[in-house]
Amino acid sequence: MKANLVNIFEKSIYEAEIHVKNGRISRIEILGPEDAALPYMLPGFTDAHVHIESSMLTPAQFARLAVAHGTVAIVSDPHEIGNVLGVPGVEFMVEDGKRTPFKFCFGAPSCVPATVFETAGAEISAEEVGALLAQDEIGYLAEVMNFPGVLNEDPDMMAKINWAKHYNKVIDGHAPGLRGEAARKYAMNGISTDHECFTYEEAYEKTGYGVKILIREGSAARNFDALIPLIDEFPEMIMFCSDDKHPDNLVEGHINLLVKRALALGYNIWNILLAACVNPVLHYTLPVGLLRTDDPADFIVVDNLRDFTILQTWINGQVVAENGTSLLPDLRSKHPNKFNCALKFPQDFQCTVENLNANIRVIEALEGQLITNQLARSAKHDGKFLLADPDSDILKITVINRYENAAPAVAFIKNFGLKSGAIASSVGHDSHNIIAVGCDDESICQAVNLIIEAKGGVSAVGKGEKHLLSLPVAGLMSDLDGYEVAKSYTAIDLFVKEELESTLQSPFMTLSFMALLVIPDLKLSDKGLFDGKGFDFVPLNI
Repeated sequence: MKANLVNIFEKSIYEAEIHVKNGRISRIEILGPEDAALPYMLPGFTDAHVHIESSMLTPAQFARLAVAHGTVAIVSDPHEIGNVLGVPGVEFMVEDGKRTPFKFCFGAPSCVPATVFETAGAEISAEEVGALLAQDEIGYLAEVMNFPGVLNEDPDMMAKINWAKHYNKVIDGHAPGLRGEAARKYAMNGISTDHECFTYEEAYEKTGYGVKILIREGSAARNFDALIPLIDEFPEMIMFCSDDKHPDNLVEGHINLLVKRALALGYNIWNILLAACVNPVLHYTLPVGLLRTDDPADFIVVDNLRDFTILQTWINGQVVAENGTSLLPDLRSKHPNKFNCALKFPQDFQCTVENLNANIRVIEALEGQLITNQLARSAKHDGKFLLADPDSDILKITVINRYENAAPAVAFIKNFGLKSGAIASSVGHDSHNIIAVGCDDESICQAVNLIIEAKGGVSAVGKGEKHLLSLPVAGLMSDLDGYEVAKSYTAIDLFVKEELESTLQSPFMTLSFMALLVIPDLKLSDKGLFDGKGFDFVPLNI
């Protein structure tokens, strides 16, 4: 194949022909200087941190969509399915990924369960983490969210870190807002990355401790604008990642969108390509080719270095996508799951407090962020129970234990903007209990029961309609054609925005993070309202 070869290591471009034998580059023949009439060949893109489960697709289906955008590899934390099924869930992801040529690097989840303040479906012990890290298929210790455990040298957390050091495997970080001496101590324990920085100042400081910064742009958390200036300041220490990306967004694009966006802002193309193509491969020692002799023949062909339209994606010397069309097979998968709770009744979601007239704590969801604020607001009530107040955008939120029968936890939330109805999901980070937001108990109950009956999915009810996207794989994923899943998700997402009038750009993705206790400030678990700064439960009344 003849094209302009983009040599990122030498920062040069020249016309060349590559020769492939047995899936590897056997020879690179330089033909002359750059010829603008030819397409351009460069290493494929790598997502440096993603939870496949958040795409609502199995690994095989995720790969089908990603290759169309020039992605050849991902660094994937199977933390979500681990919280549902434990080690067998991790093993499912590895085996499902092996059915495609796409290059998956799976991690050993470090925090299952994420906290003791919620009910998870499983636990992955330090010994099990060690056994996972001993396997060639497991490339790293996945994000160490329990940074208090690291700072306080919790024996279980330190045992997991020591297993990673024993096997000489990368340790991923997760420390939103951690600064100063605490951040330095966290990094000194071998933490090599952080994808949770949400300000330039925080990220800049962490680079000084040797931490590589992952610029994240997912469906809910978007830190690109704040962090992109770092790419020209610390080009060897920056990578791109999506973290969590819903299927409709994955159909639209992947790492290629961040490349084009950074180019449009005028950042150095060589630094951009380091972040998108090279740095993740070198950091995680991925078996991914970088357009060198003897490398696996993993590369992409683009029209030019301005528009970056993906013409072809190659993995191991085979074309896996062409002109935006995936050539990977549409594969069905097994349906492992854990779902054991009974249908609910509207009265299960009634909420009362000792003083109905006192202010209550309200979660404030923030567009494009995983962090939330804690508000104090007066509560609407009927003299006996607290009520949602759609006119003031104070809605009811609930988390229901999906692993055993228990009373729902109920609180209140602002910024979803629903005027009627309710939405619900069994994708509720980190333990993936059922989470719902709605305007009245009847709607909330209907949305939740749709999830329970399907043993997983996302649902929306209102205006006399009921909508459900079923997720039978661990209550997190579908193994149906990824493009069809994306179409179904788009339909239910539009219903929530246009008919129920949600003001959020990605209401279901935002919903899924409202039980994520390790991200401050105020969240809700199946056990109650949780203050992420004080790291303890708090009452609804103030």
